[in-house]
Amino acid sequence: MKQLRVVGIGTIIWIIGVSLYTLSSYIQILKDPELQANIILSIGILPPVWFGSKLYYRKNSTTKGYWIGLAFFSIATILDALITVPILIVPNGGTYHSFFTTIGFWLIGIEIVTTATLYWYTSVFGKRNTTEIYKN
Repeated sequence: MKQLRVVGIGTIIWIIGVSLYTLSSYIQILKDPELQANIILSIGILPPVWFGSKLYYRKNSTTKGYWIGLAFFSIATILDALITVPILIVPNGGTYHSFFTTIGFWLIGIEIVTTATLYWYTSVFGKRNTTEIYKN
């Protein structure tokens, strides 16, 4: 795994995710703003993770998509702990515990890992196996 590349891409994905989450609170459609923000984030995070995976695998990496997804989610979790929670959550009455124990946080994490894994299976794994078949 190319650590610098995965950290850079993971940071960009996190920035996009935090921006989506924050911007969704300015346009309130649902009565529950947290639910609305999680829905928008869960839908809006799919393209950045897919494109981030595409960027990562441009250089023929052999790392499985599951590990890239875990790296993206780990980077987002670390940045949430260092930046999001103290700046956005704690001033509004939240805590680290309330942020990291919500089901929405973990479902979005699973979504990130699943999206990166699916990208690997559809765009990297299939091409590598097809190429190996035609070489023989």
